[in-house]
Amino acid sequence: EAFAAGARRLSTLAGTANTVIMLTSSFFVARAVWAIRRDDIRGGLRWLTAALFVGLGYPVVKFLEVRWNLTQGLNGGGDVFQMAYYYLTFNHLVHVSWGLLGLTWVIFRTRLGGYSSTEKAGLVAFASYWHATDLIWLMIFPLFYILR
Repeated sequence: EAFAAGARRLSTLAGTANTVIMLTSSFFVARAVWAIRRDDIRGGLRWLTAALFVGLGYPVVKFLEVRWNLTQGLNGGGDVFQMAYYYLTFNHLVHVSWGLLGLTWVIFRTRLGGYSSTEKAGLVAFASYWHATDLIWLMIFPLFYILR
């Protein structure tokens, strides 16, 4: 009951926006890896920068969503839905924030010539982390926003 009632009060628009943001940013990171594997460093930098700008939309949407949730009475107090929702989505936000810092670092290293077709291990490791945050979101999104 708590999950059915809680899910109806969430903004499906915010959840969908964050899904589009996460998937788009990950697509851009994948394109960056592909470009750098071909030694197109400038192209890789463009894709990484695009991934960063799109990815920065996630915490912005999440902030606006939490403000909206509070007006809907979803303040994290009490029922199992609110506790699970805030725990999982805040935890995800923390990992996205770390990922955005990692993306900034990868951009910096790329600008300094740290990655190429033969030296890309750090970039691929970051890309794997970024895609993992997507996978987690793709479990959170239907659990809280779709299944009613």
